[in-house]
Amino acid sequence: MERLGTGIGWRPEIADAVERMPGIDWVEVVAENVCPGHLPESLRRLRERGVTVVPHGVSLGLGGAERPDAGRLAALAERVEALGAPLVTEHIAFVRAGGPLTASPRLEAGHLLPVPRTRDALDVLCENIRIAQDALPVPLAVENIAALISWPGEEMTEGQFLYDLADRTGVRLLIDVANLHTNHVNRAEDPAEALAELPLEALAYVHVAGGFERDGVWHDSHAHPVPRPVLDILTDLASRVSPPGVLLERDENFPEPGELEGELRSIRDAVEKGGGGAGHGGLGRATVAQGPPSGTGRAASSEGSAGAPAEVARQRLALAQTALLSALVAGTPAPEGFDRVRLGVQARALAGKRADVVAKVAPELPLILGAGYRPAFLAYAQGSPMTDGYRRDALTFAEHLLLGGALTEARTRRQVREWWLERSGPAPRSRRPAVRLARATRKVLLRR
Repeated sequence: MERLGTGIGWRPEIADAVERMPGIDWVEVVAENVCPGHLPESLRRLRERGVTVVPHGVSLGLGGAERPDAGRLAALAERVEALGAPLVTEHIAFVRAGGPLTASPRLEAGHLLPVPRTRDALDVLCENIRIAQDALPVPLAVENIAALISWPGEEMTEGQFLYDLADRTGVRLLIDVANLHTNHVNRAEDPAEALAELPLEALAYVHVAGGFERDGVWHDSHAHPVPRPVLDILTDLASRVSPPGVLLERDENFPEPGELEGELRSIRDAVEKGGGGAGHGGLGRATVAQGPPSGTGRAASSEGSAGAPAEVARQRLALAQTALLSALVAGTPAPEGFDRVRLGVQARALAGKRADVVAKVAPELPLILGAGYRPAFLAYAQGSPMTDGYRRDALTFAEHLLLGGALTEARTRRQVREWWLERSGPAPRSRRPAVRLARATRKVLLRR
């Protein structure tokens, strides 16, 4: 049986430091950032040392109205096999909307958005998770997310929603205590009440992360130290159950290795304070469950309160999610019942994240545009929702700059044009001038 203990999120920026850190039992890697045939050498070395690697998906959108995409599921399964992982994790969230169910253009959030805690949404989520479970070679665990906004007319608390989800599907739970803190600040939800309602026998492992508060809103940044209230929630959880594993997440603004090691010590101390480090067996001594919690699972799930959701439930959810996402990324009116101020905060956060991720996907653009990159991108984002991922977004942004006349400096315009021509075709540009001219001419003709 595989065992987890104290872990850290593996990121390329801290790969060397993670390899040297004492007491790292396992790591988690963003699944979409791994190429199965070309694993980073750092991950290879960690696996050779016996360090468990768990893939953490961010793009399935299991809480969306549509059924999970078979191609995305196959890609996730391939990464599980390449990493030799004992389980795989994803989120209880929707990340896209629109499309055939609403006869409207598809929209991408580029972020994890909350699912309404309603019977319709639960029925859809349960079926989507069963589809994912059938396609994946190892157990699936799903994570509660942080949210800036609340859906009107919710029918369940978070704890009740997660309990029913685990009971009907047998899915494991990845509990993020930082997200419980975020929802406490932003939505006045008591983390102790949520923990009391959770089926903790379904716990796969725990996430811990930092954030910051601004104007009464907590932002789950994964770029700041873990605050004391998050550690206190971890202690509360550890007083109820021995966590099979606890993992520190840090995605950017990486500190010195010594500071990360200090945070890991604080995490261990918080678990021990709750009794999870001694009386319950301790971190690293609990096994990763290989099947569903007792009394639940796929056999039991077929006897759930609703079974497979009627298509009308998917359609209702699709319309609601599309209206919300359109308000957030396309500037349409706020759906009835939502807090317009909070929607504005969420919309700005989504646009800012788009700008940050595009800067990572296409680092040449911030270098070319300098200080003008971010304001130019945010202006573009206001009228150009993302429809096909960040790489396409970067190309569309460059096209927007070139066609909109925003680049008044000839040198900057030439550099952006060269960048776009190099990356917009199916293959790298030839260095032969005649071939390059022919390709450029064809692009112009095709755009007419």
